[in-house]
Amino acid sequence: MHNVVIIGSGPAGLTAAIYAARANLSPLLIEGGQSGGQLTTTTDVENYPGFARGIMGPELMKEMRTQAERFGTEFLTGDVTAVELAQRPFTLTINAEQTLQTKTLIIATGASAIQIGLKNEARLTGHGVSTCATCDGFFFKNKELIVVGGGDSAMEEAIFLTKFASKLTVVHRRDKLRASKVLQDRAMKNEKITFLWNSTVEDILGADLVAGVRIKNLVTGKVSEVACAGVFVAIGHRPNTALFKGQVTLDAKGYIRTTEGSATSVHGVFAAGDVQDSVYRQAVTAAGSGCMAAIDAERFLETVQRTA
Repeated sequence: MHNVVIIGSGPAGLTAAIYAARANLSPLLIEGGQSGGQLTTTTDVENYPGFARGIMGPELMKEMRTQAERFGTEFLTGDVTAVELAQRPFTLTINAEQTLQTKTLIIATGASAIQIGLKNEARLTGHGVSTCATCDGFFFKNKELIVVGGGDSAMEEAIFLTKFASKLTVVHRRDKLRASKVLQDRAMKNEKITFLWNSTVEDILGADLVAGVRIKNLVTGKVSEVACAGVFVAIGHRPNTALFKGQVTLDAKGYIRTTEGSATSVHGVFAAGDVQDSVYRQAVTAAGSGCMAAIDAERFLETVQRTA
């Protein structure tokens, strides 16, 4: 029987582990298939406090893991394939074979950026391909950029990137945007932004770094190449909550709904990081919410013990 089990090994999960371990709760962290989360696919991280010269994403996650381990966090490599949250203690199944029980659960499974699905997109992620303008825009000062998408996220990314880019082209598969009118107007009026309508990115070009994209017009069938230094894919994020559907309350977008800090609709279950955050999606905000979840879990356990 565990006091605290944490699902997810990104900034939220590892910070929760650090705080839970320092509270002598002997947390178990289930790492999943991609230990370290999305930051392991990021190169330079320059906006995480405490690293004046920046730090590589994988190195940051390695340091956080080492810190959690130092305080006594136990790690288990595997995927949670089933959860039973109807009653405490909660039951988790790992890799469809191993089961364990816990008094509290912290869900920090994150969210996955929806990708175009191109082979070179995966290969060049972190080398010119990005899904986070706030994270990576700074690296593209005076460069020409491509933003893929037509919703609110795409327009927000495009507008933000004009702070750095010399020119920005939005590629959208339809002939009009899905974004709110306010964001549409703001993007349309920005002199740095141009639009390629009824178009899709067929390929991303470049050997070690992005050098351009191959664009197909869906109306004419014409294929052309556009030079650029970066491609920002902004076609949405998908919270990793399929495992918890029907067991904790989700919002309309599928993110876990939290109240009173990190508490979910199930007493003793807490959520942290991008799995419950559709707005900020930053490493530092994820880490902060991980801290909150660990403190909330600790206080929950104290309350249960007092009333037992």
